[in-house]
Amino acid sequence: MQRKIETLALFLLIPLALSLGAVACKQAPAAAPVKATAPAPPSSPPSPAVANSQASGPVVIFLGDSLTAGLGLGEEQAYPARVAAKLAAQGKTVKVINAGVSGDTSAGGLARIDWLLRQHPDVLVVGLGGNDGLRGLPLTDTEKNLRDIIRRGQAAGVRVLLLGMQIPPNYGPDYVNGFKAMYPRLAKEMNVPLVPFLLEGVGGVADLNQNDGIHPTAQGQEMVADNVVPYLTKLLAKETATAKK
Repeated sequence: MQRKIETLALFLLIPLALSLGAVACKQAPAAAPVKATAPAPPSSPPSPAVANSQASGPVVIFLGDSLTAGLGLGEEQAYPARVAAKLAAQGKTVKVINAGVSGDTSAGGLARIDWLLRQHPDVLVVGLGGNDGLRGLPLTDTEKNLRDIIRRGQAAGVRVLLLGMQIPPNYGPDYVNGFKAMYPRLAKEMNVPLVPFLLEGVGGVADLNQNDGIHPTAQGQEMVADNVVPYLTKLLAKETATAKK
């Protein structure tokens, strides 16, 4: 099902940032980062899409933005659905709920988390914060929101997987480095596994991104799924081991 969603700014600059030669001469002054405008998340939680509604097994919710939602692609081509397919091919059946919303921020995710937890997931995959960075929002606010999302998931007995994000260098070294460091710091503090960079191997590769240069193609989404699967597999193994005790 092709989504027609307002274009999200999250990955507009990432491909350029990763192509350092093209970016070097166009960087904005560090003291005045450009704040990208992203659409606000809906006031009421949208119904999450179940990527494999007939599946049984552990319930995995992917909380994210348009990358998670699969902007420009069918729902079955977005990386959460591809993760489910790859796990099924390994004999590990999971029920995936895609809770990606275009334009979502860490604050938007925090506003939705209690409602999502009522779906009784076993695992929560958190892929938020990129829009915060592109808007130049205070890192302390973003980190607090992500911490609260993780904490609420853990309080509900849900295992959490955190997805690392990055922003382009034209936001200034202090902000860029602080943003990147936020994810491993949170992972260590909250004792959750971390995918270091969700777009590893995809960002900045023209053939793996759509014509807008922002969102991965179906092949790109396959590679994003490959980045996630090893970490999720380990987490699911822990979930199974705990359930057997």
